[in-house]
Amino acid sequence: MATTAAPPLAILAADAPARTKPSNYPEPFFSRMAGRVKRPLGDLFALTNFGVNLTRLPPGAVSALHHAHTRQDEFIYILEGRPTLIFGTEEMELQPGMCSGFKAGTGHGHHLENRTESDVVVLEIGDRSTGDVGSYPVDDIQAVFGANGKWQFAHKDGTPY
Repeated sequence: MATTAAPPLAILAADAPARTKPSNYPEPFFSRMAGRVKRPLGDLFALTNFGVNLTRLPPGAVSALHHAHTRQDEFIYILEGRPTLIFGTEEMELQPGMCSGFKAGTGHGHHLENRTESDVVVLEIGDRSTGDVGSYPVDDIQAVFGANGKWQFAHKDGTPY
């Protein structure tokens, strides 16, 4: 009988293994996440109700496609660098120590862009509500978070990718 290793008691967040796949988005969106490095901290501790990522964005990288959630709240805390927060049509430069939250169901799209010459490091926290729908006001994509814990992507007309 195989045994499962117990989660660690504590780690240095920057030492957590990075995701092997930089994005779950299908092409042509997958390529737009080039350079983004996510370290899924919550998964290391077997957390199931919410996720925590330590995300590094090198110059020119983005955190995600411009998106909004129907059921999942999100929260970010800037640790390093000065990313630009795009929230709907508004833009704001953030700095270390600043945070922002995105309430589910508002329809307000958001993402971060690193428009600087230095890396940005962000702590991202979000819940894992099944049945969540991700809408993308700028791109021809929609996503549903299934009961299996995986995102299922389709065009806005429902045609699967």
